[in-house]
Amino acid sequence: MLSRPAAVPRGKEIKPDPARGEGRAKSHSVSSPKPPAPAPAPEPIRGATATLDGSSFVFSETSLDFQIEADIDPIDAEAEEAAILFANGQDEAARTALEKAVSMNSPGLGERLWLMLFDLYQLTGKKAPFDALGVEYARSFEKSPPGWHDKSEGRGKVPEAIPRSLLFRGALTGANEAAFTALRQALEKTPRLRVDLSQLRDLDAAGCGQLLDLVHQARKARRDIELFGRDALCALLEQRAETGRAAHQECWLMLLELYQMQGQHDTFEDMAINYAVTFEVSPPSWEARHVAAPEPVRKMVAESAPADPAVGAYVLRGDIKAMRFGDLPERTEATDPVLIDCADLTRIDFISAGALLNVLTTVRRTGKQIVFRHPNHLVAELFGVVGLKAVATILLAKR
Repeated sequence: MLSRPAAVPRGKEIKPDPARGEGRAKSHSVSSPKPPAPAPAPEPIRGATATLDGSSFVFSETSLDFQIEADIDPIDAEAEEAAILFANGQDEAARTALEKAVSMNSPGLGERLWLMLFDLYQLTGKKAPFDALGVEYARSFEKSPPGWHDKSEGRGKVPEAIPRSLLFRGALTGANEAAFTALRQALEKTPRLRVDLSQLRDLDAAGCGQLLDLVHQARKARRDIELFGRDALCALLEQRAETGRAAHQECWLMLLELYQMQGQHDTFEDMAINYAVTFEVSPPSWEARHVAAPEPVRKMVAESAPADPAVGAYVLRGDIKAMRFGDLPERTEATDPVLIDCADLTRIDFISAGALLNVLTTVRRTGKQIVFRHPNHLVAELFGVVGLKAVATILLAKR
């Protein structure tokens, strides 16, 4: 639009002054100045819109480097929402969100959401919805659905306790009172205990005697104590057991106990004869019921994690709330990879998951691998929300 020319005031008329002889003079007036030339029309402004009063409204211009945020995968958003609701104890809200998400996705899509809903039904004991979902799952994905594990099958029976793992620190000597105190306290608190002796580099007769006494006391109290790293311990003991030299008797007895645990009957009998000859006393008798299960093979991170928690595994179970995991760094000092067993973990709240991330980030900086074994799908999704997948491998249970 052309701008209007500026208004110019009219020139002032000068009247004659008779006193100065100007009475007869022809009156005249000062001529008005010429109006200024019209201003050139302004260039049109991008995004300008004329208003009713003739003014212009200018929209802000878009920056050339403006980036449009990519859309979030709706399946990711729905999974995260349900995982957080479940972590906060809002089971019904999580169920409603998952049921809605499953019904809105096309057949064959969003399988993560289905598996989360299966686990939620399982954990809350909803068998009928679980079965109905299984029919729809088979139709949608053209494969068998997860199976129901009835928790009521074991009612009336005492469930088998999951063994707790303890790393024996330092040398197996009588002077290592701290390690034996920790071992005694652990035996008092759990009916099943796995003791990892794989880090031993030295021992003496007094230390072997104390360990052997604890093994016998556990059996009398009907507690199960399992020794791991037996091969390394046997190698140390065999150096002390010299036939014909009546020394380190407790080392001999500990070695016979290990042979029995490992089911080495012939080796046990030969060693028993040498013991009788050396110390001129009757040797211990072979008892088949004291044969222990083979030690699980400890593997590096792989798709096939051992069926049972490996020695030194950090076990999470039940509902975890406001936990800081202050003991985790010390428990993982002698293990690589660091295995965190989640097979019996029902739920972990958001605060605890964040604390776990902080601890494991420090562990990961040392170069160790970290593996979460068999969390349910609700917990696994929460691990993804807080960022644990960036520092650890998560192995879901095979169905």
